[in-house]
Formats: sequence, structure tokens, C-alpha cells
Amino acid sequence: MFNAVAMSETNTVDYKATLNLPQTDFPMKAGLAQKEPGILEKWEQQKIYEKVIQKNQGRPPFVLHDGPPYANGPIHFGHILNKILKDIIVKTKNMEGFLSEYVPGWDCHGLPIEHQVDKEFKAKKKQASVLEMRRACREYAMGFVNSQRTEFKRLGILGEWDNPYVTMDRSYEATIARLLATVVEKGYVYKGAKPIHWCTHCHTALAEAEVEYDQHESPSIFVKFKVVDDLSSINPRLQDANVSVVIWTTTPWTLPANQAVAVHRGYTYVAVKFQEEVYIIAEGLLDNFRKSVGQKEDKLIERIPGTKLHGINLAHPFLPRQVKVVFSNHVTLETGTGCVHIAPGHGQEDYEVGVQNKLAVLNPVDDYGIFTDEAQLPTVIGKSVFAANAIIIEELKKQGSLLQHEPITHSYPHCWRCKNPVIFRSTPQYFISMATNELREKTLDAIRHVKWIPHWGRERIYGMIETRSDWCISRQRSWGNPLMTFKCVDCGQSLIDAKVMYHIADLFEQHGADCWFEKPSGELLPPKTQCPHCKGTKFEKEGDILDVWFDSGVSFAAVLERRKNLKFPAEMYLEGSDQHRGWFHSSLLMAMASRGTPPYLSVLTHGFVVDGVGKKYSKSAQNYTVPDKILNKVGADVLRLWAASEDYRNDIRFSPEIIDRTVESYRKFRNTLRYLLGNLFDFDANQHYVKVPERSELDRYAVHKLQDFISHCRNAYTNFEFHSVYHAINNFCTNTLSSFYLDILKDRLYISPKNSAARRSAQSTLYDLTHAISRLVAPILSFTAEEIYTHFNKANKLDSIFLENLPSADDSLKDLALEEVFAKLINIRAEVMKALEIARQEKTIGHSLEAQVRLTADDERLKFLRKYESILGQIFIVSQVILVYELPDPSYTSTEIAELKIKVTIAEGEKCLRCWVRSTTLGKSTQHPQLCSRCVKAIEI
Repeated sequence: MFNAVAMSETNTVDYKATLNLPQTDFPMKAGLAQKEPGILEKWEQQKIYEKVIQKNQGRPPFVLHDGPPYANGPIHFGHILNKILKDIIVKTKNMEGFLSEYVPGWDCHGLPIEHQVDKEFKAKKKQASVLEMRRACREYAMGFVNSQRTEFKRLGILGEWDNPYVTMDRSYEATIARLLATVVEKGYVYKGAKPIHWCTHCHTALAEAEVEYDQHESPSIFVKFKVVDDLSSINPRLQDANVSVVIWTTTPWTLPANQAVAVHRGYTYVAVKFQEEVYIIAEGLLDNFRKSVGQKEDKLIERIPGTKLHGINLAHPFLPRQVKVVFSNHVTLETGTGCVHIAPGHGQEDYEVGVQNKLAVLNPVDDYGIFTDEAQLPTVIGKSVFAANAIIIEELKKQGSLLQHEPITHSYPHCWRCKNPVIFRSTPQYFISMATNELREKTLDAIRHVKWIPHWGRERIYGMIETRSDWCISRQRSWGNPLMTFKCVDCGQSLIDAKVMYHIADLFEQHGADCWFEKPSGELLPPKTQCPHCKGTKFEKEGDILDVWFDSGVSFAAVLERRKNLKFPAEMYLEGSDQHRGWFHSSLLMAMASRGTPPYLSVLTHGFVVDGVGKKYSKSAQNYTVPDKILNKVGADVLRLWAASEDYRNDIRFSPEIIDRTVESYRKFRNTLRYLLGNLFDFDANQHYVKVPERSELDRYAVHKLQDFISHCRNAYTNFEFHSVYHAINNFCTNTLSSFYLDILKDRLYISPKNSAARRSAQSTLYDLTHAISRLVAPILSFTAEEIYTHFNKANKLDSIFLENLPSADDSLKDLALEEVFAKLINIRAEVMKALEIARQEKTIGHSLEAQVRLTADDERLKFLRKYESILGQIFIVSQVILVYELPDPSYTSTEIAELKIKVTIAEGEKCLRCWVRSTTLGKSTQHPQLCSRCVKAIEI
């Protein structure tokens, strides 16, 4: 626009050299992937994180406690989203004046790592000792701790990377042991044979959080349990009838363990004759049953209240035993027959029915899912439970007990690691009781006092705690913290003793949990330990380890309470929504059981990363791109901007197209800040800064809008609404600045004399804008903000932008009257821009500076425009603006603003070669005949 070179007859003058064109080393092309590692190196060498923490000593703390990712593979996009959100919060809080220290952690025990090491051992697995396997697991986990640490640091995450917490450290293992001792001491832990989720592939119990649901094909069968008793008291016609109670199940393999059939005391049942047999089912499911078995009843014999069915004896459909009809409130009319087969050894609700009715808890299935002799059916003994389904169906046909059989695909529990279907089986396990000391009720009450972000997190975890069964904490594996229980050699009873556990915890502090496997029982137990049952003194170690969720759930004690720079409870826990049944859940229960208070004051939850159409974004899917590939192409700041731009309360979309849009948003922001920096090349705030009240109205309006922008961003940060910060940045830089203020400002910045009050006023405003915007974006665009800071000629500059504070809005700089003025001018400008575009299309003008704009309006609006007539040309970016008071001719264009009409023509005069404005003053200077009088004055100063 202003790249002009003018010639005269006597000399050549380079008028471009007289312009104040932008100058900056801040490059247009970001080159983030190449530049960011150097910034990281600077942060490490200058110990920026440590300086931030030192600066904030003595200020109010804000502890965001890091949930430990599992150390068993490279990071994925869920990790990236999670760590960036945490980093944004920590950096924001530190720049807001809090002391927010970030201690990253890793979860290192558990089945997934042991499973991988088992694969590596292959044939050597049987020969390897437990200690050899544990050492291999430790090395495997530590390898991924180190690699993930490097990957997280590459994202610009600041924290105590040289001093993280790791759940396999000695001090952490000792804390796990002490917390277990505490809950044992308080009476929460007991040993019982209850049905739990069991993975027959991994040969271990699974917690609720270790189970995921997927589609699975199962056999759907209707089975007859023949009535043994005389039912004539219900209806005489039933005295000699062939009567059966009909159940429906999708797990035929559980029938060998059947001990009863449950009905609901509040339902009405019917005895219906089908040909020569009578079936008893719930009246509300009769139509569905008829359709399922493909028969029409001959006639209804009797409607029977559920209360009359209790205690009726039934013959097991293929085993030589009788079972009874019992009551249960878990019976529903959603599907089946309203009569439920009860196997207390294979289901939690079945188990509870069994306890109420003193039924046997039979589990004829071993750790590998193979039927034992207890099944009493020779054809399934030695067979896996899933293979036994077909065998049992054939046995039902043989006995005449099968009514209907067809496959059904339904949601079924699977192991979260090996992805195989799991089963429910009753085995001796250790549990934490939800009833002891009113743990459930106290936890539910505590949930009400925690701040949940978003709010629905409260209902989610509340429902889980309200309905969950006792927590099974024992696992039948080797890589983890030992349960520290013993078996008395003399009487066979288990020793679960808090004093013993505290003693062993001290050993773990010195030697690590491996000493449990290294030392014999005598060296682990305190002297003179006796069996509380028989007073025996000889003990064997039991082999179970703790549930890995117990490990991570005690991190509040191992990290928050043991580090002087942190505190309990934390201000915030932040993880994905799956952790309502995982880390949030186990941490809450452990804190309530041991401390009587939640470990957190607030919980922030984010959704899952999905692809552009909402499908799961995973390594196993074809929609996945390795993070390194994207990182090496666009840099970490683009990923940080993506994480901030999405509303994390929902699932977060990620795709190449989304990244391309993010790159474009980043590019616009960078260009805006490059323009600001470029126009500050000769500005020294100590010498040239103009106080806001002394600036032009346009500059004061920009400062006013800046205060609104600061307030919006600060409120959004406070409410953890980072997508709102992103949109505010995008809107402010694109609309308020680039499309309006900076667009208008070019003329004054470039054309005015270098040290003129008008130019220094503008530069002072650009200085304020740069200083505020760079700090506001620093928590999100950390690398770019640091780069901007190094190019920013700020008075009293610090070592890093993160040693600065976030800007605060200054209400004294707000001017509502000025905002009202510019709101009117902006509306008029929009109409003028439309008229200019029409004139361009009609070839009346080329560039807008070729235009003269004539405006006419009602008296009030003309009076307003007259007041600002001197700056209208700059605001419209035209050469001349003429206010017309007479009635307009038909060549004037009407606008959407009432009474305002516009006419665009070629401006009078000639084009100035320095400012490109058309003026009638060209030729008045003999030395510079091709310049307007304004430019002549500017270059002669």
C-alpha cells in the first residue's frame, strides 16, 4: 500500500525510506516443530519452573494433583489432552498469584505390565522366579516412565519432572502398606467368598474399573424347572398337571451352580397350559414369552400372586437335586419370564439372594474358567465355561427341560486389558466393606460438598457409590504391592493384622515391597506374633497382591501428605470421565475410610478424544495418526491450541481437517502479534509511552476493548472454560484488531512523523495490547508466548513470560460513552464498506483510497458524524468523506441504517506517492510535487 518511490526532474527520492514500516525479527513462518525444542532447552537451563515456584512462595496454594498415567506404552491423544489441560491450569494459577506446584506421577504396578513381561519371558516364564519377573516388570515400567516423561515435556508441560512420584518407589509402596494397615485397623477389610468379575485369560479378579462392556454373542435359552410340590391349594386343576416354572438366561454354563429360582413378591404370575404342560411365568411378560417360544396357550388356568409361590420345591433341570422358589426385588419385567435362575456363586445379586435365603454358594469353576468335579455333570468337567454352553444345552434337550434356544448379541463385560469376556465366580477374596463405619453414607454425603466440573460428574459418581458392592482389593498376580496377609499353619485361618502390616510397611520403606518375596515369614512378622484363633506361631505368606486402583487411590497420602510443597486435600483432581469409576472413585473411598474427608475440593472431568465424525480415536482404528507425526509437523503449540479450543466437557474431536483449521487460527493469531511487534521496533516504553487519557479517541477505544477482553479471558480461566478463552482470543485478534483497529491505524503508524504524538499514542496502545495478549495466551500457546516475549521490547523484562502475572482489567480505563460512539461508527463503517465493495465490482474505484464517500442522513446522525468528520476518512480508509445536508439524488444508495444514504465516487485530486491518498494539495511543494501537504510536512520534520 505504501511501497512508493517517487521521481522528480532533479533528483530521485525513495519515499519508502521515509515511512515507518514494520520491522521485526519475529518470523511470519512459525517453524514450531524446529523452534520449540530450543525453547524447552532454555526453560531447563534457566530453571524457569523453579523460578516461577520461588517467585510465588508465600502465596495461596492451588494444588492440582496429577492422576498417574499407566507406564506401559507411548502417550496417546487422551494423554496429550489431559496433560495440556492440567498445564494450562497450573500456569494460569501461577500467573494469577497462586503457588501451584505440579508433581507428575506414574502408575506402575498391575496386570497390563505383568502381561507384557509374561510375553517377553515366553518359554522362560515357568522357570523364572517371582523376583525375576518383578525386576523385569520394574524395568519395563521405568522405561515407559522415562519415555513418557520426555514426550510430556515436549508438549511444554512445566513441572517437577526430575522428582515425580512413581507408585513402585519404596516410599510409595510403604505408604500403600500403611494405608492398608489403617483400613484394616478401622475394621473395613474382611475375607469372604463372594462372586466377583474374573478374567479366565489373565487368571485374576477384576475391579469394576477394570471391566469394560462390548458386544458378545451368547445363547438365549428358556428352561423349565419342574414343580415337585402339590399346587392344588393354588388351583385344584394343578394337582396332577405337569407344571414347570420357566426361567430365561444367557449363561447356560451357570446352571450347574443353580440353587434357587427367584420371583418378585409384588408381581402377579400366571399358570398357563401349553398343550400338555403348564408353565408359570409373570403375567406382564406373557405376550413376550409367547412370541419367544412360538406357541399359543391353550388356556389360562390361574392368576397367582407372587407371595403364593415362595418356598415351592423345584427339580433342577438336569442335576439330581431340588431347589426352592425365593423372593428377590432384583427381579424385573424388562425381559425373560419374571422368574430368575439364582446361582449365588456366579453373580452379585444372586449372592445377595443366597445370603438372605441361606443358599449354598457353589462355584464349580477354577481360575482358568474350567469346570471342576463340583459341577456334578460329567460331560462339562474339564471343559471351559464358554465351551460348556453347548454341552449344557444338549443336556437340557436330553432331559426335556429346554423350551427355546437362539443366539443373542448383547452388551457383556470384558477384561479391559486382554479384551476377553469375563465371568462372575465366587472365590475367597479380600474386600473393603462399604457398610463398615457407614462408609457408603459418609462418602455420598462428601460427594455433595465437592465441586464437580461439569456438574453432571456429581450424579455420575454418586450413582456408582450408591449402588456399588464391597470393593474386592485382592488380585492373584505378582506385580504389585503384597496384601501382607498370612495363613496359620496350625489352623489354616488367615491373619489380617494392622500391627503386622505397619511393621512390614517399615520394611518396605527400607527395602521396597520386593522384600516380601525375598524374606521368609519369620523375618517379616514382628516377634511373638500369634494366631488370634489358635495361638499358633507358624505362618505362611498368602500370595495375593493389592488391586492397582488401591495403589493409585492412596496417592493423596503418598504424595500430597508426604511432600512439604503440597497439601491435603488438593484443590483439584482432573482426569477423563472414565475415572469416575477409577481414580476419582478409589481415591475418594480411601480418603473417606482413612481420613474421613475427600482428597479433593473439586473434580474436573474431560471427555474422550474421538475422530472428526465422533468415532473413538484409537490406535487400533484406521482413523489414528501417531502423535509424533503431527507434533513433528505442526508443533506442540498447535496441539495445545486444539486442546484449548474444544469444549472438554464433551468428547473432543480430532482429525487432520480439525488440525488444519487449528493451524489457520494459529497463523492468524501469529500474524496479528507479528504486526504489533513490527510496529514497536522503535518504541521505548521508558521514553515514548503515552498515558491512556492523553491518547486519541480511537486508541482509547482500543484500550477500552482490551479491558473487556482481559475480563472475559480471566473469567473464563477462573471457570476453567478454555474454549471460551480460545474464542475470545480469535475474535479479539481477528475482528477487534485486524479487521478494525489495526486496519485503520496503518495510516497513522506509517505516515505520521516518527516521534509525533499521534504515532506514539498508537504505539503505546500497541504496547499495551502486546503485553496483555501475550500473557493471556501464555498458558495455552506457551512456546509462542515465550517467543513473543523475547521479541517484545518491554521495560524491566524478566527471564520468562511465565514470571509475569496475568493482566487484570482496569475499570478506570473503560469508557462506556466512547464505546457507544464507536458502536455507531462501526455500524456506519460496515455500510460504507458494502458501498465501496459495490463500487469496486462496478469498476468505479479500485483501492478504497481512490474513493470519495458522500454521506447524508437525518439531522441527529449528521450532527454526530460532523463531530467525528476529521477521522472518518481514516475509519473508512478512503481519501475523502463529505457530509451532505441537502436531499440526495437517486445515485445515493440506501442502507440498512434508517435515513443513512451513501454515494461512492472517485476522489478529487491526485494520488500521493507516499500515502496513496488522493489529494488536491499535490504540486504545492516544489521540492516534493508528487506528495500531499500532509506527507510533505511529515518528511520535513
